[in-house]
Amino acid sequence: MALPSVWSVMRVAIPFLSVVGLLSVRLVGAGQDSGSVIPAESRPCVDCHAFEFMQRALQDLKKTAYNLDTRTETLLLRVEKRGLCDCFRAIH
Repeated sequence: MALPSVWSVMRVAIPFLSVVGLLSVRLVGAGQDSGSVIPAESRPCVDCHAFEFMQRALQDLKKTAYNLDTRTETLLLRVEKRGLCDCFRAIH
């Protein structure tokens, strides 16, 4: 079973997270009544929330990339070890 590369995961994940972020911003804006006015001091900063969301998503992507990289390295070491063991058995 081949593992997807980090770049292919990020190529899919970044646009997906961007779309989710944009949709969540639209949903937050759609929840306000058109007749009510909320003072600027008490309104949540949508840009700040979007930034925090994207920051958490980026941290999750970094963790996923690290885990994939570590897993790939472990699998490569196993293959190398297996190849060395097979080579050693063939010599002796």
